[in-house]
Amino acid sequence: MTKHAFHRSRAAMLPERPPPITSRGVIGWLRANLFSNYLSAALTIASIAVLALIIPGLIEWAFIDATLTGEVGKDCPSEGACWAWLDQRITQFFYGFYPADAYWRVNVCIALLVPALAYMLFDKLPYSRYGRWFSLAYPVIAAILLVGGLGLEVVRTDQFGGFMLNLIAGLVGIVLSLPIGILLALGRRSRMPIVRMFSIGFIEFIRGVPLITLLFVAIILLPLFLPPQVTLDQLIRVMIIITVFASAYMAEVIRGGLQAIPQGQYEAGQAMGLGYWQSMRLIILPQALKISIPGIVNTFIGLFKDTTLVIIIGLFDILGQARLLQTNPDWLGKVDYETFLLAALFFFVICFSMSRYSLNLEKRLDTTRR
Repeated sequence: MTKHAFHRSRAAMLPERPPPITSRGVIGWLRANLFSNYLSAALTIASIAVLALIIPGLIEWAFIDATLTGEVGKDCPSEGACWAWLDQRITQFFYGFYPADAYWRVNVCIALLVPALAYMLFDKLPYSRYGRWFSLAYPVIAAILLVGGLGLEVVRTDQFGGFMLNLIAGLVGIVLSLPIGILLALGRRSRMPIVRMFSIGFIEFIRGVPLITLLFVAIILLPLFLPPQVTLDQLIRVMIIITVFASAYMAEVIRGGLQAIPQGQYEAGQAMGLGYWQSMRLIILPQALKISIPGIVNTFIGLFKDTTLVIIIGLFDILGQARLLQTNPDWLGKVDYETFLLAALFFFVICFSMSRYSLNLEKRLDTTRR
């Protein structure tokens, strides 16, 4: 081809075309995720068939044939779900035995939790500098609002319950277990024998004992070893045990991330003249935590679900409130499924939100994407 013909052919090139319709949009997503091969297509069709059998009956039971009003369980026919208890007991599911005239304090805490989390989890929010200071101060503000003090009436922690109790125990465990887990992971890889042996012993002992056993130790045995004049609140003991338990698992997750960092990264920190803590803070830990995001969030989700174990030691979280209503003579035999379904819905919303945020965070921190 001559030079003149080549230029002529370039001038006559067709404009860019959009990708085929079968590889983009909804159809493209369906092909890539649900019908990528014969096995995937067969599983998708089978799943749709199972859902087609289950969902209509569930909708009919939960909504169409459901009873929404009534004073006692006898007012609910046996065909559909009984939701008549909601207007009488829903506050108990949320607040437990918290005083009714102080519900506003719990509501304010939950409302303030939204910006406190937002400034910690998202970037480029307005007034982010002041917002992060508010996030750091939020635990103190929430403690004063919930427990009392500074002019507010004191509320005993044994009155805490319902979903509020799950939120408190879960959030405290999540916030504290991450930094403690990081320290334990660094301690396990430390060159100092005492620090390394202590970290290994702590992690292996806690991971080798069920959480229920640790909760019983905190509630029953721990007071026996404390001086008579020293008392430790039951809820505080529970939160300490949950935090300790989650920290041991968190340490192993972060240790895996640390081991995945190439040795060259450590040497790069030394070549730049950085000390141990500077190198960890600026080079190693950011990479290790990014690698460990799925494991960290998985630990958080497991920790939040484990807060239901407080029912074993006599604290009535949302699951305890469900069991309590099921044994109420007025509703006996009528709300066995409904109460558990509501509790499951609460946990699904929180855990699913954490899972979706972790996926979003992974995409934001992914430096391999163009």
